[in-house]
Amino acid sequence: METHEQHRFEDAITSIERPKKPSALSASTTFAWRALLRIRYVPEQLFDVTVFPIIFLLMFTYLFGGAISGSTGEYLEFVLPGILVMTVAMITMYTGLDLNKDIEKGVFDRFRSLPIWRPAVLVGALVVDAVRYLIASTIMITLGYILGFRPEAGFIGVVLGVLLLLLFAFSLSWIWTMLGIIVRTEKALMAISMMLLFPLTFLSSVFVDPSTMPNWLQKFVDINPITFVVNAVRSLVHGTDGLQDVMMVIYISIGLIVVFGPLTMYFFRNKS
Repeated sequence: METHEQHRFEDAITSIERPKKPSALSASTTFAWRALLRIRYVPEQLFDVTVFPIIFLLMFTYLFGGAISGSTGEYLEFVLPGILVMTVAMITMYTGLDLNKDIEKGVFDRFRSLPIWRPAVLVGALVVDAVRYLIASTIMITLGYILGFRPEAGFIGVVLGVLLLLLFAFSLSWIWTMLGIIVRTEKALMAISMMLLFPLTFLSSVFVDPSTMPNWLQKFVDINPITFVVNAVRSLVHGTDGLQDVMMVIYISIGLIVVFGPLTMYFFRNKS
């Protein structure tokens, strides 16, 4: 009797059809939705993409605009694309910070044990971060319009500039994602990202024309990736000739993805 009941139980278990493995798109969408839910329940995460851009734009326009350009209105036309690039570049670090938190809490190991497309964990988070960058860009440009910013290339130029910036931010996020897996603590990752981002953003063409700088400093500024992005976005927004800068940003972005994408996945698979 026991043997018969045991066979019936085994037949019942084995007859159940195993669910199909989710597709790459489905898995990525699920993890993107998870990241959105985290923002919903912890709205303070949007502080860096809402308050931070407003403070920076107001501070630099009205504190330094008159001294640098002689007019806050003239300086606003120059500095807004630069601060836009700086703001988005600075908040790309949060991709790695969020991943590092998941590793510390043990959630990371659970994700790796799931029968899903492995990169979905990272791709989903990166897609939501692109939404955060778009929010920051929208807030910045809207405030600029209120203050008197008028892009010469019109709406199309602004859209193209933002799209190029989103491409660069997406590629830059892969660096912090890789470091988020390697670095042991959130504070260490924050220190590393600040140590890299601050020189790159401030020693660039964000705030002033590089031609006003000493020759030795110009050499660094001219090869700084942030300078290429700022100049490219400026040219698209104001309709000036900047095709060379635009192409350079595209090349840099593709290069970052090609290099740090596989490295990130390598460390992701071999994280102990």
